Amino acid sequence: MSPGHSTSLSLLDRVRANDPTAWQRLVYLYTPLVVYWCRNWGVDGVDAEDIAQDVFHGVSAGLAKFRHDRTGDTFRGWLRGITRNKLLDHFRRRDHQPQAQGGSDAQRRLSQVAETDQAEDSDEQLSGLYHRALELVRGEFEVRTWQAFWRCAVEGHAPADVAADLGVTAAAVRMAKSRVLRRLREEVGDVID
Repeated sequence: MSPGHSTSLSLLDRVRANDPTAWQRLVYLYTPLVVYWCRNWGVDGVDAEDIAQDVFHGVSAGLAKFRHDRTGDTFRGWLRGITRNKLLDHFRRRDHQPQAQGGSDAQRRLSQVAETDQAEDSDEQLSGLYHRALELVRGEFEVRTWQAFWRCAVEGHAPADVAADLGVTAAAVRMAKSRVLRRLREEVGDVID
């Protein structure tokens, strides 16, 4: 997307419309979180990557049915449910394959999946998700607009202080912050909850 170009369609709407760029953005945003969930449930490496692919295949197949109709319905919660199901499938497949001497801990891991399913994502993982979302829209803004937004919204500086440093008015800083946040909501607001 070129700088300054905006669209009324949300990221999920564009994914549903088979926009390849939107799909890449969604996968970019959420693959690290899906892999993190896999690691929390004891699946690492190639297996975690395979499960992530299965998860996004499931997202592709079921996205038309995903809705935000009820309070508490979130894309991340829906994605976590798909991940949980793919993890359960993984453990079931593994449980039916011959195991090396010493047995299998598949049953223990299956019970952990149920226990861990409602766990909150770590602040680090959510921060990474938000930062990846910000990277998606950063190139659409002039350097000074981005600096005003970043220093005010992310670093928590007062608009008057940022304005003095950048040689603009406090109103311009607030406007820059508002423009970036509005664009971020337009781009990924429906998938970042």
